[in-house]
Amino acid sequence: MEAITGVFKSRDDAEKAIDQLRSLGIPEKRLGILSPGVAPERLEAGVPVTDSEDPGMGKAMGAAVGAGMGAASGATLGLAAASLVVPGIGPVIAFGMVGAALLGVVGAAAGSAVGDTVEEELGEGIPHEDVYLYEDALRHGHSIVIAYADEGEQSDRAEEAVRNAGAEDLDMLRENWWQELREDERAHYGENFDRDEPTYRRGYLAALHTKRRGKVYADVEDELRTAYTGTVLDRPFQTGYERGLAHRPRGVEGRNG
Repeated sequence: MEAITGVFKSRDDAEKAIDQLRSLGIPEKRLGILSPGVAPERLEAGVPVTDSEDPGMGKAMGAAVGAGMGAASGATLGLAAASLVVPGIGPVIAFGMVGAALLGVVGAAAGSAVGDTVEEELGEGIPHEDVYLYEDALRHGHSIVIAYADEGEQSDRAEEAVRNAGAEDLDMLRENWWQELREDERAHYGENFDRDEPTYRRGYLAALHTKRRGKVYADVEDELRTAYTGTVLDRPFQTGYERGLAHRPRGVEGRNG
């Protein structure tokens, strides 16, 4: 299986993409949507709303969402729904078990019980290294589609369907995200920012990977040397990593307190 993702400006567009993906023969258990909002079925489903960031919250959130997904009804395109309040983002609704798996990752920057179940059945593929982009998209009111397609023709057609449905270009989203931060990072770094920016940015993003969030550089240095073969982990990289650890998206100050 291959995970296909797309970021859409509206939930309507995301739903159109799900329709197209379903027409390719991808079953509902392999489809999901994340969107800003609250599922009206949440209370009936018994899914708690939480803004906790306590350690281990990822598994707790995943288990809670998983327990409620089957009980929820009347959701978009027939996919069961549940929602949680995600720190720094706000209420997020997940459609489908695959959506719940991604919500467990986005909501807690960690694995989730639902995510473990999905990956056991469908294989790895939830894109942890791009989670920061999905979080930023949700903050801006956009929706995310994720689908597990068979490798080969179905996967190729799924990628095409997502593009044709209006998915935003991920490279452009990455660049826009960085440009919003760039001047503040320049002021923080000081002299030689233009020279060191590529390595500094790489270090910054390394700290946002879900498997490294909250971990100081010394604790992940060996893993970083393996993950970033060919990159010199010099002072700009380490400075970027440390800055990434302290990353707080604009407009969310005070939401986690």
